[in-house]
Amino acid sequence: MVLTLLTSLITAPATTPTGGSLALEVLSSRPDQVSGGDALIRVRQSRGAKAEPRVLRDGEDVTSAFTRTGDVLTGLVTGLKNGDNTITAVAGRRRESINVRNHPIQGPIFSGAHQYPFLCKTERSGLGPPVADNQDGQGMRVSDGWSRDCFAPTVTDRLYRSTDGTYKLMPAERPADLATTTLLDGRTVDFVVRRERGVINRFLYSIAILEDGWNGRAIYRFDGGVAIGHDQGTLGSAALDPYGLGKGYAILHSSGTRTSTHYNLILGGETALMVKERFVERHGPPLYTVGVGGSGGGIQQYIYGQNHGDRVIDAAIPQYSYPDMVTQTIHVGDCELLERYMDHNPRWARWEDRMALIGMNASDTVANPYTGRPGSDECVNGWRGLTPLTMNPLWTSNNDPEWQRMDPPGVKDTVRWTHWEDLRTVYGVDETGHARSTWDNVGVQYGLSALTGGVITPEEFLDVNAEVGSWKEAADMVQEGCPFVPSACPADLDPWSSRNVRLGDPAPRRAGDPVAIRNVQRSGLVFGGDIDLPVIDWRHYLDDQLDMHNAHQSFASRKRMLDHDGRAGNQVIWFTDARPDGPRFDQTPEALRVIDEWMANIRRHPARGVEGNKPSQAVDRCFATNGSEIAAGPRVWDGVLDRRPPGACTQRFPLYSTSRVVAGGPIEGGVYKCRLQPVDRAVARGLYGSWRPSPDQRARLKQIFPTGVCDY
Repeated sequence: MVLTLLTSLITAPATTPTGGSLALEVLSSRPDQVSGGDALIRVRQSRGAKAEPRVLRDGEDVTSAFTRTGDVLTGLVTGLKNGDNTITAVAGRRRESINVRNHPIQGPIFSGAHQYPFLCKTERSGLGPPVADNQDGQGMRVSDGWSRDCFAPTVTDRLYRSTDGTYKLMPAERPADLATTTLLDGRTVDFVVRRERGVINRFLYSIAILEDGWNGRAIYRFDGGVAIGHDQGTLGSAALDPYGLGKGYAILHSSGTRTSTHYNLILGGETALMVKERFVERHGPPLYTVGVGGSGGGIQQYIYGQNHGDRVIDAAIPQYSYPDMVTQTIHVGDCELLERYMDHNPRWARWEDRMALIGMNASDTVANPYTGRPGSDECVNGWRGLTPLTMNPLWTSNNDPEWQRMDPPGVKDTVRWTHWEDLRTVYGVDETGHARSTWDNVGVQYGLSALTGGVITPEEFLDVNAEVGSWKEAADMVQEGCPFVPSACPADLDPWSSRNVRLGDPAPRRAGDPVAIRNVQRSGLVFGGDIDLPVIDWRHYLDDQLDMHNAHQSFASRKRMLDHDGRAGNQVIWFTDARPDGPRFDQTPEALRVIDEWMANIRRHPARGVEGNKPSQAVDRCFATNGSEIAAGPRVWDGVLDRRPPGACTQRFPLYSTSRVVAGGPIEGGVYKCRLQPVDRAVARGLYGSWRPSPDQRARLKQIFPTGVCDY
């Protein structure tokens, strides 16, 4: 069954050449981005041609690797050398060649030089110790040397899904507790999985497929989290996604496409392409590949869809997503600054008042994880600790035991643990040798909309902007205190990282490095809205729980798409209500069904494009806690990105914002450095609403903002 399906998938897409000609195509990757020494090649011959094609690799006959189906020959060409190779098809007097550029299986292809030190975790993941690749005392100690690149041989095994819901190694005899599963086509088969694991691009990968029931489709499972690299990572439970496997999808997964391993999505995209290439070489091109994953796993789908089109995924189900991670640092970097200010000011003792400055949700009843008492906000519950993780080169939570086997001794302490350093090849390096940083709050008027809305007074507005402060440069930062360094607890309490804050009266602001800003904006790490895949952006509504996955981010992505070309019809937004103390209904199976219909429509009517092939359920929708539909249609989210009265879903699920939106910035975010205007011009334009600053107040504004205020 699988072989028959593969043949139909491989032979269907391309048109047949005419006039006795030949056509050559690399199916598994772009011709210039082949990896691992092999590539799946298709040769298509015009109908009626009499001469049987021969296929040559750099002049050597490899025709025996090919099988014919109709007018098509398909074969896995192996033995490719690193660098340029030529694949040639010859039939009579006809000759067609294609240049193939091969790269090592450990990479890189386009992501740049490898990062070192790099922590190996092959043993933890069941692949045995990494292979020694040097005798120079560099990397992880193994029995016959050291491993810098953490390679391990590929392992294949057979697993079965037990009736108790776990996976077990498949024995020689049929086990009594072997579960069955019902496929998309309605057939019921034994739940037996063939799994391949190994190392691609220095990261662990897994390809899992139902032994007797692949439906021709694939899911690439992306995972979230936050980490600063220098780590091979581990495979997540999503690698054996029971729903996807049970319906017959192949499951692709890699530790390099988990943002709990790193947040270099240039490297992540390269890894995803290489894993997809491996899958196609072994199983043929799928009908389609759909991305599934939450948080950082959702971000990856937007970024890879933008950067690589349909080469990694053909459709996306981003969950709990943001447009990207790098622009989240803009407003998240405000959190500890504003919380330090408010925690030391009785005016802000009532937690719900804090929304006036942070924009995110706050509650006087939700438990605070740091005080143990009622009262908290999203900055505290969701984002606390992310600023030092992003900005402080001296602080890291990566204390895995494998570091004790890494040489040279103390190599971990040579790492500057910041997001900027993890991507120093993107951001650039300054004159101190530190990676450049984009973070900037020059001219940012915290609480501006709260001022114009009458929520805070002019005196409060002036006070917060004078005292909020900014972050020190990386070279000037010092080690964190409690709770980020447990040994400092309980005496040295500093949950605001205030020792790394620039204070004063007024406190100076920090200017982002213009080189870093320019570099990241053109790097592909910022989602600019250029994506033409079917997208079902789904999330549980968690704002009432002060979860970091705030709901307005789905609309930030949509607004960026609209800003890009005025269209966002390929994205639909679904919310499902969620109780904090009960099970959460999973809308993913329904999203997969809608994507399947959407992709079938595209195959039948490709000229209609993505938006023109939307099925009836591919519309904006919202759901109750039991998964039942509340409302659906083009107007349910009215009032979010337009001035219409709120739609049915908008009314049910209130959206919050960020500190930069409160300061006058756009809902889509992404403004690293605002354009500045003089204070006098801002006053003349009515930027402060009904407040007309007195001469003393105007002088204070100029003192706080000597170079001007933001003009968004």
